[in-house]
Amino acid sequence: MIRIFASILAVLLIGALAPATAAPVDGGHARVELIAERSSVLPGETIYAALKMDLDPNWHVYWRNAGDAGLPPELIYRETSTVPGGAIGDFVWPVPHLLPVVEGEIMDYGYSEQVILPFPLMIPANASGTVQLDVVADYLICEDICVPETADVSLTLTVGQPVPDTMNGEMIAQWIAKVPLAFVGDVRVDASGTPWKLSLRGEPGLSRDSGIRFFPFAHEISHPAPQPVTFGSDGATLSLTQAGQTPLEGNLDGVLVIEQADGTRFGYEISAEQGPVFENTAGLAAIRSGKGGAGGTGLLTLAFFALIGGLVLNLMPCVLPVLSIKAMGMVSAAASGHANELRSHGIWYTVGVLVSFAALAGAIVGVRAATGSATLGFQLQNGPTVAILALIMFLIGLWLMGLFELGTSIQNTGSTLASRNGAAGAFFTGVLAAVVGAPCVGPFLGAALGAVLSQPAAAVFIVFLAMGFGLALPFLLLSFVPGLQRLLPKPGKWMETLKQFFAFPMFLTAAWLLSVLGALSGHSAVAWTVAGATAITFAIWLARRGGIPARAMAAAVLVLGFAYPAVRASAPAAAEGTSSAYAAKYETEAWSPERVAELTAQGRPVFVDFTATWCATCQLNKLSTLKSAAVQDAFADANVAFLVADFTRKDPVIAEELKRRERAGVPMYLWYPAGASEPEILPEILSKDLVIGLLRSS
Repeated sequence: MIRIFASILAVLLIGALAPATAAPVDGGHARVELIAERSSVLPGETIYAALKMDLDPNWHVYWRNAGDAGLPPELIYRETSTVPGGAIGDFVWPVPHLLPVVEGEIMDYGYSEQVILPFPLMIPANASGTVQLDVVADYLICEDICVPETADVSLTLTVGQPVPDTMNGEMIAQWIAKVPLAFVGDVRVDASGTPWKLSLRGEPGLSRDSGIRFFPFAHEISHPAPQPVTFGSDGATLSLTQAGQTPLEGNLDGVLVIEQADGTRFGYEISAEQGPVFENTAGLAAIRSGKGGAGGTGLLTLAFFALIGGLVLNLMPCVLPVLSIKAMGMVSAAASGHANELRSHGIWYTVGVLVSFAALAGAIVGVRAATGSATLGFQLQNGPTVAILALIMFLIGLWLMGLFELGTSIQNTGSTLASRNGAAGAFFTGVLAAVVGAPCVGPFLGAALGAVLSQPAAAVFIVFLAMGFGLALPFLLLSFVPGLQRLLPKPGKWMETLKQFFAFPMFLTAAWLLSVLGALSGHSAVAWTVAGATAITFAIWLARRGGIPARAMAAAVLVLGFAYPAVRASAPAAAEGTSSAYAAKYETEAWSPERVAELTAQGRPVFVDFTATWCATCQLNKLSTLKSAAVQDAFADANVAFLVADFTRKDPVIAEELKRRERAGVPMYLWYPAGASEPEILPEILSKDLVIGLLRSS
């Protein structure tokens, strides 16, 4: 009897502790099995079971909405089951991943490597002994090709006191944790224009260093299309590309996946009612980086784009005239055959650029600390600074023309002093290139600098020094790489002719600065600066007459020629430098937040041009695009309100808008489609096709 009792007890223990699964079934490219969170269950209770699939490398199966192609897995009930078919619940779908099939053309949604699809299973109230679930797992599995596969899988559970299956229960719990939660904020979709705008408000996970993607339950949107996201103080807005021409009926349903900076993903099930975009949920670019967007990889990325932007500055029209001076010095140094002298030119020029950009970064940090905001180009919003820069450009032009020579008096004192003069000249050229070039925000700089201006001072200095190094890099390489030095031409009479030719770009740069000065301080300041240029020319003429009295008088006239125009330029212009006058010049309307709100409330599309007289990129966009007949006609046909925000002079309202949109300065272009309350931020380099395309897509 004892032996029989022991045998019965052993059988019962083995049954209670046995795994609630059969062996995995190899369906071809996946190992498939049914698992459960219990090995022993109570009659009448509901537990979680799951379909577990371990996939071959590079193969995938599909989510509930497969995307452009595919079918989700399903369970086909078999009559051999002792669990009724109605006791099997639907899959609880974990958050999917993107599965690009053809980049930009076909996008699927699903899972790779392993997926566990939980589902509720109700145990019959009259169950006893064991219960068995027999199903056919029917699924489509794909790599480069798709293969339909099936697997006959079973799950057997002991009926008795509940006993957890620790290992399988933990796996199921981990995948249930990946199931989308309810969205705690507000969500709306504006499907009145193109693209659709999915506006999200209130969810604390909508930080700007998060990645956001919407996975629809149906096929209302284009699956492969990108979903650009912008942020505001209260949330975020995604741009969704409509699939086909069928208008959206009812709500837009799906799963919103938010990926944090550390790679953690959360899903939220949403049902977006139709309506306008929530206020303060758009306009700021995402920052995919470390905490705050300025640490680690994020800062390195910003510094890289700043370096590229600095290289681009070498091609800007406001910098080229200054670089011509440096080029002439490099040719002379290379011709001398002294490698040390050539390297000295490159080093001192780089030092001049870096010192200037460091000073600019320090000034921006200081201005930000004092006023709460700062923008690039602020130095050209100061009338005296612009007047002095115009006179310096004019003076350099006179030197290039040969009206006077720099350093001839000290060159006779020895080669040491001469070399010092050369280093000082290279350093000054670097300073001048930085001062004139910094406001010319190139196409790689706007977003990078805008993102860093609100960051700690160390990040500001790192990015600005990277931009300066990019500006200096071509000449630095030319100084240290012998192979490049051999590409420089031999000196000759052509150098004097070319030197004189370069005087004319300097005169044109001075003229451009005078136009900036006119917008800042009025026509009177321009007239006094021209008078100052005349005084400087007179001082040079006096100095060439010889004699101590003439030279003393020349020095006094020279100081007066710089000082008095700067004093006169300190007085701001009356009305001629205001943004409204600037807008009237182009037959547009002056920008203000209130005016934008009025026009968008009327349902009119609005284009806003944040510009300045001293911004070379702004003027290029005006000439090539915004003031072209094609764009103007398109604006008129679409009833577009064209607003101008002129930042030639300091304007705290414009500065605040630039800060809000995280832009370092102008140009900035905002496009409000008809009915939209939040804008799209356009690229800094415009084209006719881009602008007219905005109207067509609306």
